[in-house]
Amino acid sequence: MKLIKSYFYITFFTLFSLAVFSQVKNIGLPDVRNYMRNEYKGGTQNWNIDQDKNGNLYFANNNGLLQFDGASWRKYTLPNSTSVRCLKIDDSGKIFVGGYNEFGYFEPNEKGRLIYTSLAKKIDKQKIKIIDFIWKIHSYHNEIIFQSFARTYILKNGKLTILKAPKRFQFSFLVNDKLYFQDIEKGILEYKNGKLHPLPNTTSLNQTEIWGMYSIGKSKTLIITLDKGLFIYENNSLKPWNTEANSYVKKNNSLGGVMIKNNFIVLNSVLDGIIICDINGKIIQHINRKKGLQNNTVLTSFIDNKNNLWLGLDNGIAFLNESSPFTYFGFSYDISTVYASVIYEGNLYVATNRGVFYHAWNSSFKEDVFKLVEGTTAQSWNVQVVENELICSNNSGALSIKGGKVNNIIDSKGYFGFKRIPNHPNHFIGSNYDGFAIFLKTANGLVYKNQLAGFDKSSNSFELDDSYLWLKKDESIYRMQISNDLTRFISIKKINQLSPKFKNTGSIQKIDNNIYFQTNNHFFKYSNEQDLFYEVKKISNLFKNIPTIKALKEDSQSNLWYAYDESLGVLMKQKNNEYKNVVAPFSNLTGNLVNNYLSVNTIDSKNIFIGLTDGLAHYDSEILNNFVTKPKAFIRSFSFPGDTIVLGNNQSKIEEIDVPYSSNQVRFTFSSPTYENLENVEFSYQLEPFDENWSNWSTISLKEYTNLREGDYKMNVKVRNSYGIQSEPSTINFSVSPPWYRHFIAFMLYFILIIAAIYFISNRIKMKIRKNKYYETIEQRRLYLEKESKIRQEQYELEKEIEKLKNDKLQIKILAKDKELVNNSLQVVKKNKTLNGIIKKLKEIDTNILDDTTKSEFGKLHKSIVKEVNTDKSWKDLEKHIKNVHFDFLKRLKEKYPTVSPRELDLSTYLLMNMSTKEIAEIMNISTGGVELARYRLRKKLGLNKKENLIGFLMSI
Repeated sequence: MKLIKSYFYITFFTLFSLAVFSQVKNIGLPDVRNYMRNEYKGGTQNWNIDQDKNGNLYFANNNGLLQFDGASWRKYTLPNSTSVRCLKIDDSGKIFVGGYNEFGYFEPNEKGRLIYTSLAKKIDKQKIKIIDFIWKIHSYHNEIIFQSFARTYILKNGKLTILKAPKRFQFSFLVNDKLYFQDIEKGILEYKNGKLHPLPNTTSLNQTEIWGMYSIGKSKTLIITLDKGLFIYENNSLKPWNTEANSYVKKNNSLGGVMIKNNFIVLNSVLDGIIICDINGKIIQHINRKKGLQNNTVLTSFIDNKNNLWLGLDNGIAFLNESSPFTYFGFSYDISTVYASVIYEGNLYVATNRGVFYHAWNSSFKEDVFKLVEGTTAQSWNVQVVENELICSNNSGALSIKGGKVNNIIDSKGYFGFKRIPNHPNHFIGSNYDGFAIFLKTANGLVYKNQLAGFDKSSNSFELDDSYLWLKKDESIYRMQISNDLTRFISIKKINQLSPKFKNTGSIQKIDNNIYFQTNNHFFKYSNEQDLFYEVKKISNLFKNIPTIKALKEDSQSNLWYAYDESLGVLMKQKNNEYKNVVAPFSNLTGNLVNNYLSVNTIDSKNIFIGLTDGLAHYDSEILNNFVTKPKAFIRSFSFPGDTIVLGNNQSKIEEIDVPYSSNQVRFTFSSPTYENLENVEFSYQLEPFDENWSNWSTISLKEYTNLREGDYKMNVKVRNSYGIQSEPSTINFSVSPPWYRHFIAFMLYFILIIAAIYFISNRIKMKIRKNKYYETIEQRRLYLEKESKIRQEQYELEKEIEKLKNDKLQIKILAKDKELVNNSLQVVKKNKTLNGIIKKLKEIDTNILDDTTKSEFGKLHKSIVKEVNTDKSWKDLEKHIKNVHFDFLKRLKEKYPTVSPRELDLSTYLLMNMSTKEIAEIMNISTGGVELARYRLRKKLGLNKKENLIGFLMSI
């Protein structure tokens, strides 16, 4: 993977800013940002500071080497876990460090991680058992100098040589490409060609420690000692530098310092923070714990590539925004919310929520706090000069101030401010809590005259022209005409909109002595002749591309200051009478402006005071070009499960980045070496082709993506600093490998498998077709046979049905025949009964009366009849026949109902033959009642209820 974006890209703006003459302001304090140890996760003391080409900062800390990229801190420890006392970054990007019995360097590996290489291992431990602390490191004429108390270790071309101290080294310093050592016996020594050469007349400093040496002027060298003060070495002569700075050092002891562009000197102290002085020793700034530092002991100081000051403290790290055009008067100057400010008789006065405070304007601001004007302790809305008289608009009234105290209470009502009344010399109008009052300027000062009658609303936003007093109250305008005798309002008109197109009014202001009414950045003037408002396009066009403003004020230099969304901007008037919109520097004041009170006091282009909720800001507009630079964005690290690649550590080559699909969860961290107002630095990113658009701006400096599909990706990131200026995008490319089942080789294998599968399936299909044809033939044969079998079965069933019908028909015939036979048998029975009757009758005849012939014939007849009766077996044959014919029925009945008697079986047979009760009675030789009783008993044995048909049941068996 190739790293598209170069991390050494520096814009024209940055180069320009570093080339411009540096400035340290003597009014107010710079913005101070403290870093505590729980933020950087290191030790308390920070001994040395340096910066690499990418803008990353490094700190020699008690717990190791700290790296800060503007977004995150990283810590690197030495092998023996000792504290790091010094560091130096050479032109190659190596970070040389020194600690106790250890020195070497860090440099990035192929993945950008800083890896430590020890140089102390090259020392023969038999000869030198204790290296002691390495206190200073210098890059000097292709040599890296590591200085301890007893000796100096010199690294050149990979070889290490040793230079012993004549007695004992204190510290060493690189000044104007010359390297100096302090020896406690020989004084200051200059290092030349591997040897030490004493400087004349420097042994007088042997009883103190030198902590800094700097070149001031062409031939002067400033020497900073721990407890003896400051000295100038010039023409081989050493003398004290009797200045303000020297007095400070003698009082508080010094631990060195740093030069700011060869024009200012930062002096660290043990007891009282730092001072910044000019090359004449005049103190410009004094910053200590009371003024924002978290610790008063400053071990080291460093000027970064934007001329901002970093301090290594005995407990923590501090950043001072010295290159900013802003300095501040805050809690350390004993002032709070500022509503107005003014210069009067050599003093700077500020109106605050606690009263009016003042400070001498021409004297130094570095120490003194603002003093309270006696008698003003209350909410003060305004302080202004009215006809050479200082007037305070206070909650307690209109107050005249003189000599640091209230000279006169002009009126006891609460006031917002005063304005001159046109066409009425020496007359002024004041806006108070009950409306408006008239004041007259006299030889004894401003005098209250009368309250204007007819209107009792109050506001701090009002203007006057030749005809009317214009008041903005809420979102409406009041046009009020004052009587000629200045006693009352003779007309009052409330105006809710300036034109049908725009409702409400945003602000009233005077520009070039003309009153303008603003709504939604459109500016109107009033025509008295036509009694209407008309838009002034020239002024409106100035605000065409500006967010909707809430307030506008023209300063003494004709610049137009405007407030919008709790932010501030200004249209700076140029020499050609055009305006230049300046917004970026004021973004740091966003949220700190006093709501509804735009307080801007322009003394000149270098001295502009802006009221804030927590003090007063001083703005020097001439520093603007030096200050606003284009930031740089870095993709600081790229990580995924199993690996992390660190970028921006001066590595010469970035390996190609190929992420396995199993690790397709990637994480990016961003940074920007923009250390001013870090809480307002924002990032935006876009992962191509995953993200269609850039993300919203956010202060979050990391982004994670999960479950990325395989492919080539391009990560873009840009940064926007607190002044709204965007960087060029920084870019890194990487690839996510496909999973094994979506790899090219896998697709080739899939192709082969598909071809093989097609061939196999084709053969299988052909075999299947053949097999299907065979089975189709078999199936057709089976269907044919089944059909044939079905036909045969149907034929058989039909035959059986026919047979059954025949049997049923035969059975019916049999039953009919049986019935007929029974009937015949019954006739026979009747005949036999008749014959038996005849026989009985014959027996009753007396044969004795008959002759022999007749008697003989009578006997033959009797015998013949008896024989006929005795020889008639038709009934027995009938019974036998019936039992044979209905054998199956009788068998089934007996099996199902074993309790049925033979007599009941006969009854069942007769009932089956559908014989009547009478016929059955005759056959069974019982009465009809006996038949009914027999039927009842049979039903009971068969388990039939009354509703069930007995004959039908018997037929179903």
